[in-house]
Amino acid sequence: MKKVILLLMVLALTAPAWAQQKNSKKSTPTLSNQANVQNVQKENKDKEHLPKVYDETISPWEQIEKALSEANATGRKVICQVGGNWCPWCLRFADFITKDEEIAHVIKENYVYIHVNVPKKDRDLELMKRLGNPGRFGYPVFVILDEKGNVLHIQNSSYLEEGTSYDRKKVLEFFIAWTKKSIENIR
Repeated sequence: MKKVILLLMVLALTAPAWAQQKNSKKSTPTLSNQANVQNVQKENKDKEHLPKVYDETISPWEQIEKALSEANATGRKVICQVGGNWCPWCLRFADFITKDEEIAHVIKENYVYIHVNVPKKDRDLELMKRLGNPGRFGYPVFVILDEKGNVLHIQNSSYLEEGTSYDRKKVLEFFIAWTKKSIENIR
């Protein structure tokens, strides 16, 4: 009986706060809400103006196999930037790495870099499974494959973000950390 009374008291004390919180959502926009609106507007603008880097006409399976063949021939690893032209953060990242000469150089020397298109809906579940189910981290997400096609690492891109772009130092560290030279020096 004491437990029932205690439960009723807790409910009675929290109900007004819950109702007030529910009603406060209807009030005027806060600074946080205004920032969210500005971010959505920037995302829409990015989708309109940034180059579309994902080829929606090719098979991702064939794209990965071709990249693995090139990686085998050149001794590099494969990085799959998984996402789509529907994803503003995906397009921003592609733009970001091409405009930074040092990052672009590290990628060119060490990786076969591909943009693996996944539709916003009706994703190829077998492909996602093959890549270690990277979509659980959101998009873009980066999957590093060795020359045999084994998943070495899945990188959540949110750790590389800074404001409405990406942090140069974090991005460069990520790419350098998975180079053949870096991995061989660890062992």
